[in-house]
Amino acid sequence: MSPSASLIDRIESIPRRELYFFALYRVLIATVIAALLYSPLSGLVGEAHHPRLADVVAVIYLALSLLALVIGRNERWLRPIVVSGVLVDIVAATLLSHALPGASAGISMSLLFNIAAAATLLPLSLGLGLALAASLATGVEYTWKLLEGGDPTRTLAELAMFTTSYLALAFISYQVGNRARRNQQLANQRGDEVANLFQINELIIRRMRTGVLVVDADNRITLANEAASMLLGDSDGNGESGRLDLASAAPELTRRLQRWRNGWAQDELPLQLNPDQPEVQPRFARLLAGSDLALVFLDDSSVVSRRAESLTLSAMGRFSASLAHEIRNPLAAINYAVQLLEEGTGFNESERRLLQIIRQQCQRTNGIVESVLGLARRERATPENVDLAAFVRRFVLEYKQGQTLETDSIEPIINDTAVMAQVDTRHLYQVLTVLVHNALKYGRIGQQPARVRLRVAQHERSAVIDVMDRGPGIPESVAAQLFRPFFTTSEHGTGLGLYIARELCRANQARLDYIPVPAGGSCFRLVLPGPHTLLPT
Repeated sequence: MSPSASLIDRIESIPRRELYFFALYRVLIATVIAALLYSPLSGLVGEAHHPRLADVVAVIYLALSLLALVIGRNERWLRPIVVSGVLVDIVAATLLSHALPGASAGISMSLLFNIAAAATLLPLSLGLGLALAASLATGVEYTWKLLEGGDPTRTLAELAMFTTSYLALAFISYQVGNRARRNQQLANQRGDEVANLFQINELIIRRMRTGVLVVDADNRITLANEAASMLLGDSDGNGESGRLDLASAAPELTRRLQRWRNGWAQDELPLQLNPDQPEVQPRFARLLAGSDLALVFLDDSSVVSRRAESLTLSAMGRFSASLAHEIRNPLAAINYAVQLLEEGTGFNESERRLLQIIRQQCQRTNGIVESVLGLARRERATPENVDLAAFVRRFVLEYKQGQTLETDSIEPIINDTAVMAQVDTRHLYQVLTVLVHNALKYGRIGQQPARVRLRVAQHERSAVIDVMDRGPGIPESVAAQLFRPFFTTSEHGTGLGLYIARELCRANQARLDYIPVPAGGSCFRLVLPGPHTLLPT
């Protein structure tokens, strides 16, 4: 069954307003007839052949019309009410035409509207059925008049004309109503599609990593997505920044917006809207031509630097691929030659020490090459929802099994509550390996055993892993350069471990920071994004 046929079969889908006006029109006609019969203007309807019949029919018709107007508001009985109402119209029109011959033409004409209105609201079969009933009623009244021996109220030509008009008007009205229903259905369908597209666009804008603000002429925020709300200090990112005064939330951003409105060029320098949020690069655009509303885009300035670093790493990867063959082959030859020399017996202790230094530096150089190649071959992150509590427990167990810790210890600190995050598990494993290895290597005081703890916790909308040790800590001057490539404080280090770890975190939209511990020791904090979920529809 087609959608339009379904709408025709279900009269409940017809707007109640149309049915109400139809019933109101019936009451109006009944009131006019009753008023003419019971007023000094009764002569306008001509001489009544059956005055008593006309009076009774007029009163009953008015009462039934009022009843139909009242109960017609009940949607459960719409179709029966429409059909029964038109049947009452037909019976009343037939009796009144017989009782009032002078008004028969006007009464029949008014019945045309009732048939047409019903045909627009009902299926074709019912509409034609009511038109046929009206035609038969007209014929019955004509025959009734002949049987009484009087002159018929209308000629056969008029009878044929009204019969044809009833049927033709019912068919045409049905077609008009059917087309109107189809157009309404199409409009509703288009409206639903537009509403769905609006919801999709709203969801996309809300979940964009770029902050989006709509600011009016008074610098009041009329709309803000989640990213913009968080950048403005709403830690929940629930969009409650709406109608917030931008001047009080971000004075520097307001100043730049006002300068842009005054025709100045946009300031390219990044700014920080909130101490706990990254720097952003604001961009401004007019929402509509001639409108006072302005669009403010807040781009994370670190994204630009990441793109530059990505280009640098890409160039490094291409360069390192060719450099590997240039370095590895002679490096392997040097290392092999040193091993052969060490097997000899004609060297004193000082010379053997020099050979050992050469071999160690060969190994260190080879480690640098391997790290650079590993960074160049890094695959794109494929994040997935991960239970960090279970993951860290498994990591600690595997690390203990694969390493000889002796007196050192590594333990997880995890609550019973599951902590979910979205991250590439391969990258997370590599990052934790680097952090734990450094903590075991540098996180000790003197000859005391290293004690490393991995703490998993939920922090607002993010998941956090802290890798802590109880070593001497890291000086502030060194901490500022921890994540720079090739920076190391150890003569045996490559300076690439923490750099690669941070790059892997950035590939997963995560952060790796060094957190000073006032009581002593070091803490590297890994902040991971929470699991992605869609908004309810």
